[in-house]
Amino acid sequence: MNTQLATAEIHTMREVLHDFPPGVRALDELQRHKGNIPTAFEDLWVEKNGVVALPEKKSLWQTTLNVLRNELCGDDGFRTQVKEYSKNPASTPLLTGLIVYLVGISGLPIDPAIATVVVLYILKIGLNIFCEYTEIN
Repeated sequence: MNTQLATAEIHTMREVLHDFPPGVRALDELQRHKGNIPTAFEDLWVEKNGVVALPEKKSLWQTTLNVLRNELCGDDGFRTQVKEYSKNPASTPLLTGLIVYLVGISGLPIDPAIATVVVLYILKIGLNIFCEYTEIN
């Protein structure tokens, strides 16, 4: 599964999120890691929450995706917002709405910068693929 944003994708998202400081922070981290989504996610998580001790062969990124799958994949509100955003990907309010929705729905301590990384990942691969892919992992 492609877990990397291209430089052009990061640039495009910067244009959309230029007035949303958590989004800018997430994009700075993504750029620093050459678009690597899991690495940017984990660095933001550690910055916000400290180091998390996980069992060997467990990834904080994959564990988080599995938890979020339970929250997001059956949520018609989130699905509707993703569809609306896909119709107008240059819309700052629609994208920030997705990020804020994720922060509000999840039972995890996710701040908006971390949620931005997750939302960009879901938008990149598509919500249906996200739901199916995380279901088997």
